[in-house]
Amino acid sequence: MSRVIGIDLGTTNSCVAVVDNGQPVVIPNTGGYKTTPSMFALADDGKRLVGHLAKRQAITNASNTVYASKRLIGRRFESAEVRRASELCPYAITEGPNGDPRMLLGEKTFTCAEIAAIILREMKRVAQEYLGEAIREAVITVPAHFNDAQRQSTKDAGKIAGLEVLRIINEPTAAALAYGFGRKNAEETVLVYDLGGGTFDVSILEMGEGVLEVLATAGDTFLGGEDFDRLLVNHLIEQFEASEGIDLRAEPMALQRLKDAAEKAKCDLSGATQTEVNLPFIATGGDGPRHLSVIVTREILERLAADIVDRTMTTVGLCLSDAGLSPDQIDQVILVGGQSRMPLVQERVAEFFGKRPHKGVNPDEVVAIGAAIQAEALLDEDQNMLLLDVTPLSLGIGTYGGHSAKLIERNTTLPVRRAHVFTTTRDNQTAVKIRVLQGESDIAEENDLLGEFILSGIREARKGEPEVEVSFDIDTNGIVSVSARDLSTGREQSITVNATGTLSDDEIQRIIDENDLYEIQVKD
Repeated sequence: MSRVIGIDLGTTNSCVAVVDNGQPVVIPNTGGYKTTPSMFALADDGKRLVGHLAKRQAITNASNTVYASKRLIGRRFESAEVRRASELCPYAITEGPNGDPRMLLGEKTFTCAEIAAIILREMKRVAQEYLGEAIREAVITVPAHFNDAQRQSTKDAGKIAGLEVLRIINEPTAAALAYGFGRKNAEETVLVYDLGGGTFDVSILEMGEGVLEVLATAGDTFLGGEDFDRLLVNHLIEQFEASEGIDLRAEPMALQRLKDAAEKAKCDLSGATQTEVNLPFIATGGDGPRHLSVIVTREILERLAADIVDRTMTTVGLCLSDAGLSPDQIDQVILVGGQSRMPLVQERVAEFFGKRPHKGVNPDEVVAIGAAIQAEALLDEDQNMLLLDVTPLSLGIGTYGGHSAKLIERNTTLPVRRAHVFTTTRDNQTAVKIRVLQGESDIAEENDLLGEFILSGIREARKGEPEVEVSFDIDTNGIVSVSARDLSTGREQSITVNATGTLSDDEIQRIIDENDLYEIQVKD
């Protein structure tokens, strides 16, 4: 039987791990690094560059180098998140035929799922070279607050990469699995604060012997280290414009240099109180080349980022409220994601909980390790581990007047079944349309439409008299089944809501066929 790997498909960096001789191991790439940049580039000669190779040439090939595409996976082109991502972005984002965002590199467009697949294929290659065998199956992590479309798009990416995705597991849950690995008879309530490159999640879990139960989860799928970088880039642009009178926003190469410098400065300021950003020949003015030289202090960065950190703590408070817990009832706070290394983040978390966060895990590797542990649990029938997760977003149906009625609230433990009786809105109405929605808004159109079906054959009667029972069932894998039954006639209709990504089956197959040209085979 071939190995099953665990992959942390990150916004900024990705990581792959496997359980070897009973111990989870992070697999280094060819260069010896434990993480690989989640970057993809198309060179002038058409060659595809992934990871460190893509990052090294990003400045000279900025308009054809994609980074942070995970933030856009499963989204619609017209969304506010895509508009925000387009700001200060050196590569072009266009609208695909399905209304999804696509990256224009040269004369070719790439879907977000396709970019993710290229990164996953690189992780698969790294694992195959390390293990010396073909890899066909994987557990892949996603932010806990990803909706169905984002999760399905991630599974589509796995399929394109030639992987059977055995399970999609939430990143904070994976981190908790890694934290709890090898701890015998430890009963704790832990909170995972996961601030990565593009997303933020907070999950509260109860850990006992062989049981990991998620109590509540909350998050923001468009908040992370990229936003800290963007704030610092804007600060540098404004400083340069004030001194030189030149706006760098329209220069792709300058923007990429600024982004790299901002990311480095941000990391430096986790260990120093100030750093210098020095970018010679950043622009050309009427009297020759211009250079950027700015001193950035930790105080400046913390002032710029204070609102973002406050937003994360507001989300922490919401998650605690949903779990019915107070800060002093949390035994351990686990910091995950590279941005959690920021001193301001650690200080705010410590102040909120009245204790220092746990630092016994590597924030860059812990999610991949947890995914590998989950992968091993799926293979090992003798392993006694029960994972109880929750639905991150509420589920309901559209009702009269454009409203949404929730049947299953967010943070409900899976599996679950809920039913509610609805009625007609017109006299002699013989059919009703059931529109299955996901989201927190009371307005139907502000939620995601997962599916719809029609229940016909309702007996003719005055409006308000017929009784139609709508039932939701969600299994442990998150598969949603919805049924509607006329209580007077017994007539019933149902659907299984299969999550839909932004790609059709035909387009997925086309991309698979095209990308097979770039695949390297490993002998069994």
